[in-house]
Amino acid sequence: MKITAIKSYAVRVGVRNQLVVKVETDEGIHGWGESGMSYRERAVQGVLEHYSQFLVGRDPMRCGALWQEMYRSQYFEGGRVLTAAIAALDIAFHDIKGKALGVPVYQLLGGKQRDLVPAFATTSVEPGPEMIEQGRLLRDEGWNCVRFIAAGQESTDLFEPRESIAATAEWVTRAREELGHEMVLGVEYHHRLSVAEAASFCQKLPHGTLDFLEEPIRDEAPTAYEALRRMTDVPFAIGEEFSSKWQFVPYVENDILQFARIDICNVGGFTEAMKVAGWCEAHYVDLMPHNPLGPICTAASVHLGAAVANFAWLECRTSPVETRLGFDRADFFPTQMQMSASSYVVPDAPGLGIEVDEERLEAEQFSYSEPPHLRRRDGSFTNW
Repeated sequence: MKITAIKSYAVRVGVRNQLVVKVETDEGIHGWGESGMSYRERAVQGVLEHYSQFLVGRDPMRCGALWQEMYRSQYFEGGRVLTAAIAALDIAFHDIKGKALGVPVYQLLGGKQRDLVPAFATTSVEPGPEMIEQGRLLRDEGWNCVRFIAAGQESTDLFEPRESIAATAEWVTRAREELGHEMVLGVEYHHRLSVAEAASFCQKLPHGTLDFLEEPIRDEAPTAYEALRRMTDVPFAIGEEFSSKWQFVPYVENDILQFARIDICNVGGFTEAMKVAGWCEAHYVDLMPHNPLGPICTAASVHLGAAVANFAWLECRTSPVETRLGFDRADFFPTQMQMSASSYVVPDAPGLGIEVDEERLEAEQFSYSEPPHLRRRDGSFTNW
C-alpha cells in the first residue's frame, strides 16, 4: 500500500476552526486525522505540505517508522506546530491500518480494556448560582465528574487573577456543599495564574473541595510547578500543551502531575500517546485526555482510552450543558462516537469508526479566528 495524497481542510465547525486531514492510498483506503493546534491552522498546513513531499509513495502501515522520520528529519526537531501535524498524520495512518486489517484502532494498541470510556462534563457559565444548577443537572443525568471554569475565563478582553480567585473560591466551595462528596469536582484555570496566585486560590478552599486543579500556571518551567506542588495538596491535571514524551519527563518523573491531560492531536498521535501512557502507568498517573476539538479527536481519544489500563475520564464538550459549541455537527461528521449516559461507547467498526462528509468540508470557507488577547486593568497583557 502506498500513500497517494495528503489533503487538509481548515474549516469553521461550530464556534471555531478545525483542521481535518485526509490521507489517501493506492488501494482506495483512506484515513482521517485532526490537528490540535487551534487558531494556527495555516501554520500546521504548511508543515503538512512539507511532509507530503516525502510521504507520498510511502507505506502508511509503517506508522512507527514514519513518525520517527517526520520527527527526526529536520535539524529543528519537535515543537507544537510540527507535532500537531505529525499527530494528524499518525491518527490517519492508524485509521488506514485498522481499515486495511478490518479491526478497530484499539486492536492495534493492544486490544480493548473497557467497553465504555468515562467522560467528564464542563459547566458553560462562570461561577455563580447557574453554575451550581448546571452541576445539579449533570449529577441528576448520571455525570459523576464535572469541571468548572474559573471566574473571568469567558472574558474576551480583561482578566484580573485576584478578582477571579475570590469569586471562584467562593462558588466552588458552595458547589461542593450543594453537590456532595460523591461528585468529582475540578476547576480549569487555563494557565492564567502565577505560582503565588495559584497557591492562594488553593489555600482559600476548605480541604477536600477540589479533586483536581487543571493547568493553573504555564508549563514552560517545571520547577515553578514543583514549587506550587509543595504549597498545596490539590491534585494537578496537566499536559494538554505538551507536544512530546520529553515534555512529560519532569512532570511524570518528579510526581508533579496526578492526571495527564494528554492531547492526542498535539502530542504526536497514537504512536507517541501510547508511550506517554505506559510511562504514566509506571508512576500511577491516570490519563485524562484533552479533547476540545471535533469528532476525529474524540474518536482517537476513545480508542486510546479503550486500550490503556490507567484511565480516568475523557473531556466531553457535547454534554447537556455545552451543546452550543457545535463541534460535532452531523452535516460534517455523519458517523461519530456515541454516548451512553456519561460515557463513550467503544466502537467495533474498522479504523476510527467515523465518517466525514468531504464535499461539505470542501464547500466550507476558511476564516481566520483569533483567541482573546487579554489585558489586566493596568493595561498589561496576560495569558489567555
